[in-house]
Amino acid sequence: MNQPHKHQGNNHSNNHQHDHEEHNHSAHKHDHGSHDHSDHHEMMIKDFKKRFWISLVITLPVLALSPMIQDLLGFEFALTKGVDHYILLLLSTFIYFFGGWPFLTGLGDEVRKKQPGMMTLIAVAVTVAWGYSAATTLGVEGSTFFWELATLIDIMLLGHWIEMKSVLGASRSLQKLVEMMPSEAHLLQGSETVDVKVDELEQDNKVLVRPGEKIPVDGEIVDGESHVNESMVTGEARPVKKAKDDKVIGGTINGNGSLTVSVKQVGEEAYLNKVINMVREAQNEKSKTQNLADRIAFWLTVIALTIGFGTLATWLALGKPFVFALERMATVMVITCPHALGLAVPLVVAISTSISAQRGLLIRNRTAFENSRKISLLAFDKTGTLTKGNFVVTRYGAFDNAVEDNEVLRLAGAIEAKSEHPLAVGIMEKVKSDQINLPEAENFQAITGKGIEADVEQKKVKVVSPGYVEENSLDIPGKAYKNEQETVVFVIVDDVPAGFIAMADEIRQESYDAVKTLKNNGLKVYMMTGDNEKVAKSVSDELGLDGYFAGVLPDQKLEQVKAFQQKGEFVAMTGDGINDAPALATADVGIAVGSGTDIAAETADIVLVNSNSKDIASLVVFGKATYKKMIQNFVWATGYNVVAIPLAAGVLFSAGILISPALGAVLMSLSTIIVAINAQLLKRKMQA
Repeated sequence: MNQPHKHQGNNHSNNHQHDHEEHNHSAHKHDHGSHDHSDHHEMMIKDFKKRFWISLVITLPVLALSPMIQDLLGFEFALTKGVDHYILLLLSTFIYFFGGWPFLTGLGDEVRKKQPGMMTLIAVAVTVAWGYSAATTLGVEGSTFFWELATLIDIMLLGHWIEMKSVLGASRSLQKLVEMMPSEAHLLQGSETVDVKVDELEQDNKVLVRPGEKIPVDGEIVDGESHVNESMVTGEARPVKKAKDDKVIGGTINGNGSLTVSVKQVGEEAYLNKVINMVREAQNEKSKTQNLADRIAFWLTVIALTIGFGTLATWLALGKPFVFALERMATVMVITCPHALGLAVPLVVAISTSISAQRGLLIRNRTAFENSRKISLLAFDKTGTLTKGNFVVTRYGAFDNAVEDNEVLRLAGAIEAKSEHPLAVGIMEKVKSDQINLPEAENFQAITGKGIEADVEQKKVKVVSPGYVEENSLDIPGKAYKNEQETVVFVIVDDVPAGFIAMADEIRQESYDAVKTLKNNGLKVYMMTGDNEKVAKSVSDELGLDGYFAGVLPDQKLEQVKAFQQKGEFVAMTGDGINDAPALATADVGIAVGSGTDIAAETADIVLVNSNSKDIASLVVFGKATYKKMIQNFVWATGYNVVAIPLAAGVLFSAGILISPALGAVLMSLSTIIVAINAQLLKRKMQA
């Protein structure tokens, strides 16, 4: 399946991509020492910067000694006749090898991969310019291209440096995922526990998991009960009650009880390792396609080589001297490699990434951003993306006039203060924000699986679930129930229902606007959640989505994204948890919500700093504007070639029209200036 590429964010040398794949393997070996891809990225930025400044300084004497520049500016600056040619050769040779090195090695990589692109185009042009100029200095008849060679290398180094700086380093996702897995476990040997490396565990070993610790392996509980926070894996907001014979997943967080777990899956079979593999495969899948600049450079390379050698062959066939034919060929090659193409995209990228950052969008991968204009379907994760991801009290009230509404919250708060249940946390938040003073609770005890009770101010107070109410056939007024999305608990005083507290994972206010804008722009909007069917349906209906998938696990999210892609949709996925990582990596454009986990942010291409789903709508609009500017710049950058190449090849030679290398260079500079000005116009458009 042709998956639009995301993870090769820069059109600098494809060896960067090669490193990415190498890095993935090293991360997989749990190699925490490899300080991975983004450090490599930093080093490359520094390297381009250093090469640019040194080459630029050495270009100045090259310009001063070049006869054409002297003619243009009308000054004479000649050393002893003949010596200046050798100085030019010496300085240019240094620039060719030192400044041109990234392009020469890039050429090697691209040829090995049979994907000639930007690097090949630049390397061929500078090599022809240098080789031909060296030959003319050493006695072959013809003019030199030294200053064109020097400025071409300077501008290409500058373009690559700007672009790499503007794109936030490449992905650390695999390393982050590996770090999620606990590296040690408490192995039970008889009545003793021994700390061992997780890798050393075998199937059916027993491990102890203390309160608050990460569960080290996939396994089954043989003793103890607790609430386990699985939100990072399933996306389900509330911790899940676990007891004997229940399954647990490595990397999830144990709550308030001790558990003894029998080891079931270890190593490659472990759930989180499967997630790591899914992410790696998705990333490798993507690094196969190329971005726009490389595709255009590929065709320009083919054209340059074809016309270059064609020119040489044609003039030789027409009986012209070899020197004349060689000069035509060299002129074609140098002109075809447009300085402007080296800057066309980096300038637009630098400007669009900085404007995006001001608006709270961090663009980690440029190609995905270029592609955001094509998005046809957006899949949202629910918890933490469309909703706030934590339980809040949405309503509360008393059933009759015997107690005030606030009294319901006060009595519930008094006994919930002792509990660690997630619903209790939500109630305590509300008590705190309403500044309610709580009385003391005594004789606190749990009603197994149904709630808690205690004595408060000489009354017997219980906070219980709907299950308890049904079992004891208590009469509850209808106003307690409003919608399926809420979880309702009841406050019972001296065995009489006194009131209710309704809680829900609240929909973010901005989600309503975001869905509306996206649908107005013709996008289909779906939701995928690990949460249950009832909650998913009520959120979907409330927001007016095109559809939803409930109770889905990470691999199912990934399958669903693939299913959409097979139907021809260009899919953007938004999420904030580990459970979203494989789908984010597989989607054509992965968007992480800033409040989520590091993993989601690291596998995504674009990070929403403000967790505001409205920003996604502006991303699509902005992606279209950016793409338009890039295309305009490509047209400018390559347009002059259409005129200059045939003339350089000597098509109108019989009419006395022949582009000298000098005129070719002037045309080249002109297109560069136009491209730079056009890129700046993007700022005005986006700030308008």
